[in-house]
This record gives sequence, C-alpha cells and structure tokens, in this order.
Amino acid sequence: MAHSDSQIEELVKKMTLEEKCGLLSGLDFWHTKTVERLGVPNIMVSDGPHGLRKQDLAGDHLGMNDSIKAVCFPAACATASSFDREVLKKLGETLGDECQAEDVSTILGPAINIKRSPLCGRNFEYVSEDPYLAGELSATYINAVQSKKVGTSLKHFALNNQEYRRLTNSSNCDERTMREIYLPAFEIAVKKAQPATIMHSYNLINGEYVGECKWLLDQVLRQEWGFKGLVMSDWGAVSDRVRALEAGCDLEMPASRGVNDKKVLEAVKKNPELEKTLDKTCRRILRWVYDFEDNRQKGCFDFEAHHKIAREIEEESIVLLKNDGVLPLNEGSKIAVIGEFAEKPRFQGGGSSHINTKNVTSAISALKEKGIAFDYAKGFFSENRGKSESEIKALIDEAFALAQKAETVVVFAGLPDSFESEGYDRKHLDLPAEQNELIEKIAALGKRVIVILHNGSPVVLPWVEKVNAVVEAYLGGEAVGEAVVNVIFGKVNPSGKLAETFPLRLEDTPSFTCFANDKTNTNYGEGIFVGYRYYDTRKMKVLFPFGHGLSYTTFEYESVSVSKKSFSDNETVEVTVKVKNTGKVDGKEIVQLYVSDKTASASRPAKELKGFEKVFIAAGKSAEVKFTLDKRSLAWYNTDIHDWYAASGKYEILIGASSRDIRLSETLDFTTSQKIPLEITPDTCAGDILRDERTAKILRDFTEAHSDQEEGESSKEAISQEMRDEMFDGLPIRNLLMMGNNATQEEFEEMVEKLKKAVK
Repeated sequence: MAHSDSQIEELVKKMTLEEKCGLLSGLDFWHTKTVERLGVPNIMVSDGPHGLRKQDLAGDHLGMNDSIKAVCFPAACATASSFDREVLKKLGETLGDECQAEDVSTILGPAINIKRSPLCGRNFEYVSEDPYLAGELSATYINAVQSKKVGTSLKHFALNNQEYRRLTNSSNCDERTMREIYLPAFEIAVKKAQPATIMHSYNLINGEYVGECKWLLDQVLRQEWGFKGLVMSDWGAVSDRVRALEAGCDLEMPASRGVNDKKVLEAVKKNPELEKTLDKTCRRILRWVYDFEDNRQKGCFDFEAHHKIAREIEEESIVLLKNDGVLPLNEGSKIAVIGEFAEKPRFQGGGSSHINTKNVTSAISALKEKGIAFDYAKGFFSENRGKSESEIKALIDEAFALAQKAETVVVFAGLPDSFESEGYDRKHLDLPAEQNELIEKIAALGKRVIVILHNGSPVVLPWVEKVNAVVEAYLGGEAVGEAVVNVIFGKVNPSGKLAETFPLRLEDTPSFTCFANDKTNTNYGEGIFVGYRYYDTRKMKVLFPFGHGLSYTTFEYESVSVSKKSFSDNETVEVTVKVKNTGKVDGKEIVQLYVSDKTASASRPAKELKGFEKVFIAAGKSAEVKFTLDKRSLAWYNTDIHDWYAASGKYEILIGASSRDIRLSETLDFTTSQKIPLEITPDTCAGDILRDERTAKILRDFTEAHSDQEEGESSKEAISQEMRDEMFDGLPIRNLLMMGNNATQEEFEEMVEKLKKAVK
C-alpha cells in the first residue's frame, strides 16, 4: 500500500536531527541511505538515458568500470531525429521495464542541454539545438518511463553546454537568452511530465554555482513552473552544502562520507529556523523513496524483444541526407563494403551513459543474415593511435583496390570514440584524415558511392558533392547494423530529419568566438541566435539545415488553413495542414511549423519551431496534421516585465519540410491587452513613444501643432510621416525643442505630463 503524505509527515516528525541530516547525501555512488530505526529503505539510481548502466558498489560515474549486461538503445542524437513522440514513448516504457526488473528506482536522464555548439563532447547524449523539440520529446520520454513506476532525473539543469572546465566554469548569460533558449526545454518537461527528480549541473551561472542558486532552483523551478519533485546534485557538484540546501538542492550525490551532513547539522543547531527547510527536504526524499518502494514490480525482461525495439527505434531515426537516386540498393548489385565501422559499429558514446551490451549487430552480420553478397575491406582503423603510416596506407590501398572491382561502394565512416565523449570537447568538426582520403579516392572512380555516418554530432564533409548518397545513422544503438541495412536496401523507408544544423565549417558556428575558450568564464555572446535561429536569420549557407531529411517517396504540401485569422491573449488557433504522398511507396513525413514575428517589437530569429508531427501516408494518399497555437507560441521573453510578451500585429505561420524548405504559409493577426511599462522622461526616445498606442497620438499631435510653420510644401511632400517616425526613433524628446519646433518649454513640459498620465 502506498505511503500517504500524512505517513511521510509522521516519519519526518519521528526522525532525529542527525537522521534528517544523514538523509541528505548518498550511501555510495548509486544508493540512498536508510533510516534503520524507522524502517526507511534505501533505493538505487542508475545511468543512463538510452540504456541501463547498473553498477555495483565499486562503480564509477564516468563509465570506466563494467556494469551489468543491458540493451543499448539509440542515443538522443539519433532518437531526436525521429521527431516522433511515439518513438520516445516506446523507448521510455522499455527502459522503465528494465529498471523494474533490475530494481533501479530512477534512471539518470533524459539529458536535454541545448546543443549550443557542435563541439560539445557530450552532444551525442543531448537532444537538439531547439528547445521546443527537446522539451516535447523529453516530456514524452519522462511520462513513459514513469508510467512504469520508475523515476527519471531530468538533467543537467542548467546552462551546462560544454565539457571544458564544466565543474567550475561560469556560464554567463542574460535572462532573455536563458528564458528563450536554455530553460524552455526543462520548463516543458516539468509542466507536461513532472519528472521525479531534476539533477542540477556542476557549473556556475553568472558567477553563482547552480546548486546554490535559489532563483533557479526555487523561484523558477518550483514557484513559476510548479515542480513537485526532488532536486539532486550531479555527482560531486556540491560546493557549499548549507547554501545548496537553502537554495533548494535536496540530495547530494554521491556519498560525501558524512562531511557535508555534519556541516548541515551544525548549521541547523546554530539556526533552528533552518530545520523547517530540512524537514521539507526530507519529505521530498521520503516521497521519492516510497514512490518506488511501494510500486516495486519484480520480473525480468526479454533481451531479444528489447533488441528488436532498439532496431525499430533506430529505423525511425536514420536520416537520409543525400540521395542521387542510388538508394535503395538492389540486392543483386556487386557491392563493396568498406570501413571498420561496418564490422565494429560505433553505436554509443563514452562516459556515464556507456552501456555494457549483450548483443551488437553489425552491418556485416546483417548482410550475411539476409544472404546479400558483398566484398569487404577494413579501409581504416577506427582508432589509429599507435598505428604506423604504412599500416594506415595499406588499409587504404586494399580498400581502393576492392572498390575498383565493384559497381556500388558503401563506405561506413564516422568519428572514433576518442573524438567525442563526456569529459572533454571536440577540437574540430573533421572526420579522421584517412577516412576523408579514402572516400575522395573512391569517389574519383566514378562508381556509385554511398557513405554511412556513425557520429554523435555534426561533421564537415569535403567530398559530399562527389558521392551519390549520405546516410546519417548517428550513434544508433546495438541494432544499428540491421537498421542501416534495412534502410539502404529499402525494407524501411527513411523518415528521420536533423534535430541540429550541419554547418559548412566550424568558423560559421554562432558561438565560434566564445565557446570553451576561458578557464573561468564562458560568455554566451550569441544570445538567442543559436543553431538554425542564427543560420537562417543570417541567410547563411549550411551543409544540411535543421529539419532536413529525405525519403524514398515524395510529399506535396497541399494546403494550410487556420481556424481563425485573428486571436488574442487567452485564445488559441488551430492550424490544419494537408500533405499528400505523391510517390510510389508508403512513407512518413515530419511536418514542421515555424512562427515568424512581423511586428518588429524586438530583435528575433527569422523563424522558430513551434510545432512538429510525424505522419504515415500511404502512396497516393493524403493526410491531415493539426497544430494548436497560443500566445506563448508567438511570444518572446521581455525582461522589462519579466514575462512572455507577444506584441499586437502580424505573425507568419510557416509550414515546411525543414527550416530551409518552407512549403506553405499563412498570416495571423494577434492582439494583446498586455502593456509594457514605459518610463516617460525628457530622455525617452521618440521611437519608443510612437510605438506605444497609449502615447503615439499625443506625441504626433504635439509635433504637428508645433512644427516650423516656414516649412515649405515641397519639404512636406518630400518627408512623409513614416520617414519622420524613422528619423525620430532614437531621438530623445528633449531635442524636439531644438529641431525645427516652435513649442515653448512650458508647452513641452505639459506634453510630457500628458504622456506620463497615459502610461499610468
């Protein structure tokens, strides 16, 4: 029988001060502490977001030691490309079953930090450069895991967007950027899914450790978003335990050998009022413990069944980046398979999410299983450290000789484990030089060349125009080989799309000048212009845009309609999009809805994703997709009012197959009753007054009534009211007395008083 809140309260009342303080930290790396006198049990937590990494007591946080055998599902870099809530639901439910079978109370994920730069070493574990996509997919995942009575730990909260000096570096960021880019994914997940726990990150924000930031952990997380669960630290992220407790960090992980518990005990003895905070924390910890303990479900899971699910998830996530008509392949083709990743796929990243797998299937084994004839050459070493130039050259020569005899060459390329991992960032966006050299040589033969990529984040592809097809498999989990073979031979029609932009070069990235370049501070100088928000606003050429992905069929976007052309603050609008499969095979399309603000009320990106839906459409058939928009869909975060604000005016609804492939559009008129504070002084700029409907007429009447009477008719005709408004934009109104205006000081002051009354 589940413990009630009153039973939890009784337990807290019975606990001694020492027992309460002892509950605030872990027993070891993975377990909470018991309160033996009262029969309070302990529970176990475990990494990771895409597979269970259960370790024994001698485990470690960075994945250096072995864990139990488990199923490795595709990493978040892959599943994000599915754009499919059903895929994340299936992943979450399956992981929840495995946790229950292994007696794990909480899985330490999902990790939803924004991909600020493609250099972040842990990007393979994160979802997207877009906060709406990251929030929506993670909310689905959390609800699915927790439907199995297993908790989640949403991480890493917040602004932990690099590995370099992540334990001590300060992420320096303005509030608008935080609210629009780095916090919304967490906000969506909290409001839609209520994760059992949230893990705060190591870093500082604007000079204050996240674990000690009451504004973030209490005001934003609990008071504004309504978070009900427990906040735990990342492993070793607590600097000052007392300050962290006061800020809202409930549980310190892992064990601190009682050192920090004693510090809390001493602080409470000195300040008895702190015990109220301590009691609140203990209630949260006990609620979390018993939510699992009261719902344990003993059992086991079927490795083979879950392996099949891992394959199906990857099939939904693979992105066809380029296809000159060579895919899908015919099984009777004379095929050369080249690249060590075909034999030993890179299917996961390094660090705390590293899974000890039982059954990894490669493309080579999948081809053999299907009876498809092929020749194979290793081509390169997945890790060439310690290898001589002659050894590297010999593999390239062997692969080149094999390619000369084939009709079709499939190259399995990608990043080695050492190129991207938790703990450090990438230094460049290049594939290993020997891989690029090999692909260039093979492409020069004039054969049909297909490149399969195994990587956790974007890479530059200098040979992309010379090959016929590129398939992005990402880090596709233990069944990646089967999934890739099913896609390239047409058993599965690819339907994934990029959840991040692939730039042409590192120097083009928005944070190029301010990413991981200082030991102490990281300045988020690019502001809200992250990912496609930057590239699309600047109309920059990219290798592959956000939302891009091809299919073996074609889709026509037939129409878009809205339930109403205008709406206001508390209303919603339904957008209906009709899409037709105009090809000869069934397929799935990811319909994307972007909003473009035409009000000029603030500096904003050219477009922002506000809706997406993956829909199956049979060949020759049509389907409808519906989206619902509200004020928040149009809004930006206004720091003058510390709230979301959408100005009255026009907003364009863009329907696309990617951020750069907009097929349909519709315009909405929005009206708000929300008023922005406007301080009126002689130094207030005329443009600010003219843009406010409360004050615009007062200023216009004043300038017209007191304009220079000697101004000729030709001058009036030459300078329109619109031109005057533009010239006045940055002009302090005190200057009106000096610029062709015959008003007296008294008349000017009277006008200022009218303006002040209008904005009260």
